[in-house]
Amino acid sequence: MDQHRKAPALPVAQRSNERPDPWRDEEDEARAPTFKALTREQAQALRAKDPPLSPWRVIMVQVGVGLVAALLAALVTGRQEVGWSLLYGAATVVVPGALMARGMTSRLSSVSPGASAVSFMLWEMVKIAVSIAMLMLAPRLVQNLSWPALLVGLVLCMKVYWLALLWRGRA
Repeated sequence: MDQHRKAPALPVAQRSNERPDPWRDEEDEARAPTFKALTREQAQALRAKDPPLSPWRVIMVQVGVGLVAALLAALVTGRQEVGWSLLYGAATVVVPGALMARGMTSRLSSVSPGASAVSFMLWEMVKIAVSIAMLMLAPRLVQNLSWPALLVGLVLCMKVYWLALLWRGRA
C-alpha cells in the first residue's frame, strides 16, 4: 500500500534538475526597474535632449589636431621630416577612422540590429588592416621618417576619442 502513494509536490525549480538561485530574492525582484517602452514623442524628445555625436565631427577634430601638431613640431624642431612624420602618424588614425565612419553610416549598416553588429565588426577589421598597412608603408612613403614623431601624431589623434567621450558626457 505504501508503494502506491504519490510523492509530495515540489516547487518547479526542484522538480527539474535546476537548483534555486541563492542570489535572487523577492526584494531584488521588487526593486528591479521595469522596462517601459517609449512612445514616439518621448523617443523624439529624448533624441532632441541627447543628440548623437557625429563620427564625422570626431574625424574633423582629429584632422585639425594632426595638422596643428605637425606644424608645431616642424616649427619647434626646425626639421620638416618631423612634421611630415607626425602628420603621417595622424593620418594612420584619421584615414582608417574615416573609412569606418563611412561604412558605419551607410544605409546597409542600419538595416537591422544584426546587420549593424556584423557591419561594425567588418569595418573595425578594415580599420585595423588599413592602420597596419599604413604603418608598414611609412618608411617607404615618408623620407627620413621619425618614428617618435609618427607615434606622437598617432597617439594625439587617438586621444581625440577620449575628448569625444567628454563632449558626449557634457552635452
